[in-house]
Amino acid sequence: MELLDRRTYYRAFETRDARFDGRVFVGVTSTGIYCRPICPARTPKFENCRFFASAAAAQDAGFRPCLRCRPEIAPDLAFWRGTANTVSRALALITEGALDGGDADVEVLAERLGVGGRQLRRLFQHHLGASPIAVAQTRRVLFAKQLLHDTRLPMTEVALASGFGSVRRFNEIFRDLFGRPPSALRRKGGADNSARDGVTLRLAYRPPYDWPGMLAALTARATPGTEWLEDDVWHRRIELDGKPGSVAVAHLPQRNSVLVTIRIPTVKALPAIVARVRRVFDLGADILTIDSHLARDPKLAPLIAKRPGLRAPGDWERETMVIATQNNVPPAWRPWHAYAAQHLRMASHG
Repeated sequence: MELLDRRTYYRAFETRDARFDGRVFVGVTSTGIYCRPICPARTPKFENCRFFASAAAAQDAGFRPCLRCRPEIAPDLAFWRGTANTVSRALALITEGALDGGDADVEVLAERLGVGGRQLRRLFQHHLGASPIAVAQTRRVLFAKQLLHDTRLPMTEVALASGFGSVRRFNEIFRDLFGRPPSALRRKGGADNSARDGVTLRLAYRPPYDWPGMLAALTARATPGTEWLEDDVWHRRIELDGKPGSVAVAHLPQRNSVLVTIRIPTVKALPAIVARVRRVFDLGADILTIDSHLARDPKLAPLIAKRPGLRAPGDWERETMVIATQNNVPPAWRPWHAYAAQHLRMASHG
């Protein structure tokens, strides 16, 4: 990063500017820790700060995650994905475990994406500042850290859910990174439970978020018997290997997050389910940038002002946005929907 960018990022770090949360991570050379810009710890000197485009880049450079600001719960912004659809698709596959286990292979992942391994590594380095393997490793560590902090899953299930090939490897990496075993990062008290009993996690987004608008859109397209709304909580029945499970998503506006409770028969499916929840509720949207861009259009500007934080719900099964027919769109969405549908048609022919 150039000096101007470093000065800008340092100023954001000094002022705990939430607008930069998820955009940049700060590695502190005097402590060996990397933080979010909103970290409550005392601001280090400018000369001790290094700035990274992703948590993976910071961790790959030898920094360990901060235990106070918890990089694992930073908003998962996707502001760079528009310039690299291949990277976006690769990240979705990595989240589903494409590089987990002993047979992890970047060349195989690249082949699935229709590019060469060298090209995929170059794209990752350009957009994220880290290799695909480093990104996968960071994902495993941060997801495991969140499970340790927020759940009472047994250590074996935490390791499996995070994509580690073995509990031994899980323990080794945490000892190397944090200088202590995983159990030392767990909150004290409470009895262990399993994924069948329910795993509850908090997933952050960048505000504002039009929760009523999102629920209205999801309700309008809900499959009877599969999805339903109850007391402003979205529910979905799921099935894994012929065994039933469920997902419930509630809103925590005071914490700029959603609270998701997942009950599944196998803990290994947890990362993929979390990724689907993020997609359905569009949690990765850089909503301020989106609203600012759309508000440049005189027809759309008053709609954006009236409903800030209105997001496009994703599809549970596919990584696409569902554009319903006009009759299935809630009234609050119809002006936006008609405009968006028009521009999607124009884009598809352009």
